Amino acid sequence: MIIGPKILLELVKTQQLVENLTERELTNPEGAGFDLRLGEVYKISGTAFLGVEERQTPDVELVVQYEEGKKNTITIEPGDFFLVSTMETVNTPLDITINFKPRTTTFRSGLFLRTGNVAPGYKGKLTFGLKNEGPIPVTMELGARFVHAQFAWVDGGGSQYRGQWQGGRVTTEKRETQV
Repeated sequence: MIIGPKILLELVKTQQLVENLTERELTNPEGAGFDLRLGEVYKISGTAFLGVEERQTPDVELVVQYEEGKKNTITIEPGDFFLVSTMETVNTPLDITINFKPRTTTFRSGLFLRTGNVAPGYKGKLTFGLKNEGPIPVTMELGARFVHAQFAWVDGGGSQYRGQWQGGRVTTEKRETQV
């Protein structure tokens, strides 16, 4: 069952469920979750390997990041693909998972968001894939809301996240054995 804003706001206060939310989200969240903001944009390069027991993700280069008081933007050309991270971080307890939906203005602009879910026990920032699949360039301001996080109870409790992405890193440094 999706957890509503009243309970979410209480969990933000008591368990730091989501850190660095805007005042808007803390006082008047829209829908059944929180809107999250664009914090960092990375370009990928090199190669990747996704094996049965080992993984290596591409190299990343930070293109632009949010800076307080600055109006940093990025223009995403048709066909461009980036990894993007949120300004917010999460501290997910063992009985909650998080799923994501793009805000409608994101896909109405031609931008498609590649998301996953957050496993119970994960702590850190969130990273997604973002691709301009439309016919026009789209300029995004760092700090803009682009994804909606929906939180759901895991009936019976979840299994603790034990992956190597704990803490919010964006890529691997070398080939790693999966845990």
